[in-house]
Amino acid sequence: MRKSGWIYSLIVALIAALMLAACQAGQQPGKNESKSTEQNGDKGEDSKQNTGVTKTKEKLADTNYQSYQHTDYKGKVAPRFAADELSKPPSGNWVTNGGDIHNSRYSPLDQIKTGNVKNLKVEWVTSLGSGTQFKYSGEATPLVYDGVMFTITGANQVQALDAKTGKMIWEYRPQLADELNTVCCGWTSRGVALGDGKVFVGLLDARLVALDQKTGKVVWETQVENWEKGYTITSAPLYYDGKVYTGIAGGEYGIRGFVAAYDSELGRQIWRHYTLPAPGEKGSETWPEGSRTWLTGGAPVWQTPAIDPELGMIYFSTGNTSPDLDGSNREGDNLFANSVLALDANTGDYKWHFQEVHHDIWDLDPANPVVLYDVEMNGQMKKGIAQAGKTGWLYLLDRTNGKPLVGIEEKPVPQNANQKTSPTQPIPIGDAFVPQKVTEEDVKRDLPPDFKGDYGSIFTPFWDKPLTLKPSPQGGANWPPSAYNPNTEYFYVLGNDNYFAFAHYGEDKDERFKEGKEWIGSVWQPVENSPGRGTVTALDIKTNKIVWQKKWDAIAYSGILTTKGNLVFTGHNDGRIIAYDASNGDQIWEFKTDAGANAPPITYEVDGKQYISIYAAGNTLAGSKHGDKIYTFSLEGKYGAVKDIPKKKINVSPVKQTAADKEKQQAADQKKTTKEETNVAAGETVYKNNCLACHGAEGAGGHNGPNLQQTKMDLNAIIKQVKNGKGQMPPFKDTLSDDEIKAVSEYVKGLGGK
Repeated sequence: MRKSGWIYSLIVALIAALMLAACQAGQQPGKNESKSTEQNGDKGEDSKQNTGVTKTKEKLADTNYQSYQHTDYKGKVAPRFAADELSKPPSGNWVTNGGDIHNSRYSPLDQIKTGNVKNLKVEWVTSLGSGTQFKYSGEATPLVYDGVMFTITGANQVQALDAKTGKMIWEYRPQLADELNTVCCGWTSRGVALGDGKVFVGLLDARLVALDQKTGKVVWETQVENWEKGYTITSAPLYYDGKVYTGIAGGEYGIRGFVAAYDSELGRQIWRHYTLPAPGEKGSETWPEGSRTWLTGGAPVWQTPAIDPELGMIYFSTGNTSPDLDGSNREGDNLFANSVLALDANTGDYKWHFQEVHHDIWDLDPANPVVLYDVEMNGQMKKGIAQAGKTGWLYLLDRTNGKPLVGIEEKPVPQNANQKTSPTQPIPIGDAFVPQKVTEEDVKRDLPPDFKGDYGSIFTPFWDKPLTLKPSPQGGANWPPSAYNPNTEYFYVLGNDNYFAFAHYGEDKDERFKEGKEWIGSVWQPVENSPGRGTVTALDIKTNKIVWQKKWDAIAYSGILTTKGNLVFTGHNDGRIIAYDASNGDQIWEFKTDAGANAPPITYEVDGKQYISIYAAGNTLAGSKHGDKIYTFSLEGKYGAVKDIPKKKINVSPVKQTAADKEKQQAADQKKTTKEETNVAAGETVYKNNCLACHGAEGAGGHNGPNLQQTKMDLNAIIKQVKNGKGQMPPFKDTLSDDEIKAVSEYVKGLGGK
């Protein structure tokens, strides 16, 4: 019996080993096996939505997406980029979101320069056919490698284009969760990553996806977190050293922030670093003892990190606390929210931090990407890191240890016992690039005649009485990326200057935490009928002093590109892409596109010719006109204005008409359905697709619009405003039908009774 039992056990063990090997072979297919499953032609590839953790190409039978191959891919496949390839400023290619892994957004190309930039004209235009609804925002930075451009729309659809002609090579169209409702600030994506033959994409429903670079087919996908809990991904991933790094958004939903690294070949998580410390960990002493705030305290990572390969560190800034505006139940500095964090790039281990706002109650979190730079100061080369804050200050630190390179002083600030405010705040030495105080002159010049509220300056606390402050939650510097030019040694940043009012209503039952529900903790709103302004500023990186500044009559919501040609490029809400002299700020060129130019420009070179590109698709929070086009310029371009571009010369997707037909059918089905619904239900649907990001769920807590629950307007007045727009609100007469406008107006009118 013993002998036969031993033989039986051996047989069982062998069978188990064989089964395990077969299973592993299925999970980790070789390259040849992967290729055998690819499909060619214009056929869509459909399957169900992913519910697993990580799925490879062979395991994607239950993943819902469409992939279309339009032409052969003729470029080279991106290698497993070496550190020096990703660290040097981009010349021919633009292979990371920030141009290089320092996020400098500086190019050494100088074919286009101050002396000839006036000759720039449109070389090609491509209509991406996606993301034109008002809930979507076009914020993506395209990538370029070996003559191919990779970009993404606000609807998370990815395209590969010929970078010389704009003709579409392939498209990837994911199916996002139908019920997705935890996107706080407009549906968007800020870009993709590239490396090791793959294009990496972070989706709004918190999936990380790897696409085959030549076909757009899915290689693997990973569910990073659960969108139902408030986790989303809006930033571009970062590829480096065989890893793909991503952070998560969702600070308005009581999430626990983190950044994570994944294996680029398999999609498996390598490490995850939470930005909120668990009890007993470093920083936990800055939260109330015994509380559960470490699980709901926010600190998301909104943007793409930067890496210093020599130091082996990855750097990023963390977002707001949760709840944003109510500090009454989270006494302490609330680390590591509102901070610049440095981690070991290989392990995710903590290295250092610097907190920009202690115990934030104003939503002044650092949303701008960090920028790494090297500069000589006092005869010594310094490794710097710059972060442009919503506060309106530039924070300049030593990236080896987090200590200030230009002084930052802790100074006393006004107090409110209810809000458990911090006694001091870090105040950088240097110039603020936006106003930080509401003055009596401001009130007389900018605010309505019947304005009677209190007003103050940065770090003034609020409680139960409305208080109007600057900077607003829109900034200072918001998400639009900054740039550093090593030739001028200037840092270029976009800033916002507008008025926001705050008041505390944290005891209201609607303001209590509920998983998956927006959790602001108080109320905020822009002051109605007040102006919003923007700034484009150059600051001396050695002194933190303003060198030059341009002031706009609209908020600045695009991003910066600077070049060796002594140029600074940026986009404007009215559709213009503008070029400034990098040394003195003189405007020397502009071109007006057909939609809000609310994405960062890039530059690249193919066959010896330099190009400038920008995605002009509009932005929900900027209230700008929506569109779907990438405009690309060169000194040999033919078209000096949009009206000069023949319609037949605009590249379109070969399946665009199919998609348009599908949208028409969906619209027809929706109209049929809404006839059977009440006007309120129909209006709520229109509201969620067009108004929620600015005005918030049920009309309150939005990021760019007044509290609609307090509206005193009658129905006709609301209809008129929805149709024609007013102030920073765009008109909807060209995008919504009369029935839709009436339905959403009735819904808004009903909110006034809440």
